[in-house]
Amino acid sequence: MTVMTDAVDTSAVAKKKTPASTPEGVDAELVGRLVEQARAAGLQLTGEGGLLQQLTKRVIEAAMDGEITDHLGYEKHDPAGKDGGNSRNGTRAKTVLTDVGPVEISVPRDREGSFEPQIVRKRQRRLTGVEDMVLSLSAKGLTTGEISAHLAEVYGAEVSRQTISTITDKVMDGMAEWQNRPLDKVYPVVFLDAINVKIRDGKVANRPIYVALAVTVEGTRDILGLWAGDGGEGAKFWFSVCTELKNRGVEDVLMAVCDGLTGLPDAINTVWPKTVVQTCVVHRSRKETRCCFGTGSSLGWYGSP
Repeated sequence: MTVMTDAVDTSAVAKKKTPASTPEGVDAELVGRLVEQARAAGLQLTGEGGLLQQLTKRVIEAAMDGEITDHLGYEKHDPAGKDGGNSRNGTRAKTVLTDVGPVEISVPRDREGSFEPQIVRKRQRRLTGVEDMVLSLSAKGLTTGEISAHLAEVYGAEVSRQTISTITDKVMDGMAEWQNRPLDKVYPVVFLDAINVKIRDGKVANRPIYVALAVTVEGTRDILGLWAGDGGEGAKFWFSVCTELKNRGVEDVLMAVCDGLTGLPDAINTVWPKTVVQTCVVHRSRKETRCCFGTGSSLGWYGSP
């Protein structure tokens, strides 16, 4: 059997360029022309008055123009809107803090005052990315003053310490709601353990964060709760955790996996009497290794002849 193949010009294949991958809906040629025009005009890409700030301003204003058009039911300057009830009523200036720094935008208004923009809501002064940035810096241990100084230095944005505290407090409210949310009635497996993390409380120090991680009946993982401690917590503490989980709706746990803390299995079985308590294999292996080899030069129970 003879297999026929078409001849391929390898030099042509080598010269062929793979088109650049661009996000869907983004015209790469248009972006290129904008950058070239900015360079020709001596315009910086970033910084105050830069290309990114101007593009952000245009995009936000265009989106809000579309919103008020949908709200009123006719395009700007359309005769259909003349003497037809509610209509456009100019714009008002507003400065919002974005990922590329502060941007002044023109917010459209209507005569009846019923227009509720969604892109930048009324009384909203920060876009979502800025809040994420503040939370990220806060999670890294920066104080409100350090975060404020960082935003001013890098983005030229003046954000007060009170504003930063407001952003972080809003997250704390969300965390409290998450920590007290209702739970499923039954979990096949619940892991009880702790991890040490660095926490700033006057000074940075390692503190244990106690975790209850469950496997749901659908086979997915779910963190049931997190509790900060000081390292001195024992079986009594875990009893209070299990009681809290039961009060939030957990009626039964088929298997609980934990370390070998004295009294912990009894604490679990006091809350869920039929739960099988399994020692974590990692903790069990460590304990067996200590028993076999001991510490230093001692060989533990393999020791003396």
